Amino acid sequence: MKKILLLTGDFTEDYETMVPFQALEMVGYKVDAVCPDKKAGDYVKTAIHDFEGDQTYTEKPGHRFQLNADFDQVDFDTYDGLFITGGRSPEYLRMNHKVLTLVKCFVRSGKPVAAICHGAQLLTAAEVVCGRTLTAYPALASDIRLAGGEYIDAAMDQAVVDGNLVTAPAWPGNTAILREFIKILEA
Repeated sequence: MKKILLLTGDFTEDYETMVPFQALEMVGYKVDAVCPDKKAGDYVKTAIHDFEGDQTYTEKPGHRFQLNADFDQVDFDTYDGLFITGGRSPEYLRMNHKVLTLVKCFVRSGKPVAAICHGAQLLTAAEVVCGRTLTAYPALASDIRLAGGEYIDAAMDQAVVDGNLVTAPAWPGNTAILREFIKILEA
C-alpha cells in the first residue's frame, strides 16, 4: 500500500484538506495527516473559502479535522508522495524550517507532490519552483514568478502538471489535482 503525507495546519481550507484525505484513502492509499507541533488525535481548525462574487474569496468557520500521525515522527523515506493543503496554514507553516526541508526533499527526490491553492507558498518558500510551471490561487502569481517559476492562470477547476509536481488554484480543482496526482503515483 502506498503511503501519502498530507501536510496541513490550523485554518487550512476545509475542502482542500478533507476531500483529498478521504479520496486518497478511498482509492487505497494510506494517508498520514500531520501538522507541526501537533500529534495524532489533535485537531486543526479548518476554514471554508467560497467564491461569492467579491473581489476575493470569503472565509467562514469550517470543521475540526483530526490528525492521524505525529509531525515529529515523519520519516521521508516511508512516503511515496506529498499533498500540501491550502488555506491560510501555508502562510505560517512556511516559517518552519523542518516543513521547508521536508517539502524540498519531496520535490527534489522526484516523488509526487501536489499543492493546492495557497499550498504553493510552501513551494516558493522551500525554493523549489525555479524553472517549474505551476498554478495556485491567483494572488500568488507574483510570488511564483519572483521565485523563478512560471505561473499558469488555470481555471479554478483545473490542475497543472510539471513532472512530479501537480498544482491547482483552489478547491474546485480537487477532482483535477487528485486525478493527476494519482496518475503520477501510479506511474
